[in-house]
Amino acid sequence: MTLFAAICLGLIVAKFGAQLWLERINERHVEAHRGEMPEGLRGVTTPETYAKSAEYTLAKSRLEKIALTWSAVVLAAALFSGALPFLYNQFPTHSIWGGAGFIFAAGFLLSLTDLPLEWHEQFRLEERFGFNTTTQKTWWLDRVKGFLLSAALGLPLLALILKLVEKLGSWWWVWAWACVMVFQIVMMALAPVLIMPLFNKFTPLPEGALRQRLLGLGERTGFRAKDIQVMDGSKRSKHSNAFFTGFGRFRKIVLFDTLVEQLEAAELESVLAHEIGHSKKRHILKMLAAAMLGALAAFGAMAALMKEEWFYRSFGFESGNPAPAILLFGLLAGTATFWISPLTNYFSRRYEYEADAYAAAIVKATAPLIGALRKLNEKNLSNLTPHPFYSRFYYSHPTLLEREAALEKISAG
Repeated sequence: MTLFAAICLGLIVAKFGAQLWLERINERHVEAHRGEMPEGLRGVTTPETYAKSAEYTLAKSRLEKIALTWSAVVLAAALFSGALPFLYNQFPTHSIWGGAGFIFAAGFLLSLTDLPLEWHEQFRLEERFGFNTTTQKTWWLDRVKGFLLSAALGLPLLALILKLVEKLGSWWWVWAWACVMVFQIVMMALAPVLIMPLFNKFTPLPEGALRQRLLGLGERTGFRAKDIQVMDGSKRSKHSNAFFTGFGRFRKIVLFDTLVEQLEAAELESVLAHEIGHSKKRHILKMLAAAMLGALAAFGAMAALMKEEWFYRSFGFESGNPAPAILLFGLLAGTATFWISPLTNYFSRRYEYEADAYAAAIVKATAPLIGALRKLNEKNLSNLTPHPFYSRFYYSHPTLLEREAALEKISAG
C-alpha cells in the first residue's frame, strides 16, 4: 500500500469514527431526556408525541450506524481490493464512451449495495412509525426510472468531460466545470417539466380561499408564480414539504398534499412566506454561487491529481486514462468534504432564521409560523432534543425550540 493509499484509508476510518461518535452522543442525549419531557417542550408537544419522536430518532440512529459501517466497508473494498481495476479492464476504455461507461457502471454497481438498507428503511422502519405509504411496485419503479434517467443524462455528460480532457489540454477542467454548471442550471429549469412528472402527479391547487390567499401573498411580496400546484407526496410517504420550481415567469409553487392536509390556511401562508423569504434574501443564489465555487475547486483538484502517476498506482491503475481518476476522485471527495459540513450547515441555519423573520414581517404575526413548525415537527416526529454538537454538525435547519425562541424575540421586540 502506498503512502497516499494509506492516507485515504485513514480518512475513511476517521470519517467513519466521527460519524459513529456523533450518532452515539446524540443517542445518549435523546435517551437522557426520554424518561421525562423537558420543561421547555411543555405546551409545544404532547408527552406521547415526544416519546414517539424519541423512539423514531433512536430507531433511525441504529439503522444509520449499520448503514455507515456498511458504506465504509464497501468503499474501502472497492478502492483497495482490486475490484475497480478489474472492472476497468472489462471496458474499451481507449474510447470516450468506454471510459464513460466504466465510470457509470462502477457508480451504479456501488449504488446497488445500498438497496437492501434503503428497502429496510422504507418498508420496515418507516412502516413501523406509520410514514410509509408506497408500494413495492412504486418503490422499484422509482429506482428503474432513476437508473434510466441517470444513464440518459449522466453518460453523455461523462463522455463530454472525457472529450474535453482529450482535446483542451491542461485547462480542460475550467471548461468541464462550465459545462457541468450549465447542465445543472438547465436541469433546474427543465426538471419540473420533464423529470418530476415521471415520479409524481402535479395538479393545480383548486380555486378557493386558500389559492387566492397564497396568490395574494405572492402579489404582496412581488413573488409572482405561474401556478400553485399540489404534488401527490402521500403516494410515497406521510412526510410533508413545500418548494419552488422553475425560473422567472415559469416559476411554480409546489405543496405536498400532506402539507395541505396538515396545516391551516394561515399556517400555509406563513410557510410559503418563509420560502419566499429565501428568494427575497437571495439565499438560493448565494448557495448556488458557493456550490459553483466548490465545484470549481473540486475540478481543479481533480485535474492536479490526474497528472500524478502515484495517484493511479495507489489504487491499482496505470496512469494516462482520465476515467479512473474521475471515478476515484468522486469516491474520495466525501472523506474531505464531510469535515466542512458544519460550516455549510451554519450558513444554512442562518438563512432559515432570516427567512423566518421575513415571513413574520410579511404576515405581520409569528403565531402562524410557530403553529406550522410545531405541527410539522409533530407530524414528522422530528428530534426535539438533539445533542447540540450533533445538530451543529448535521442540521441544515435550527431545531424547533431555537426557531421558536428567535420568533418570540421578534414578537417581543
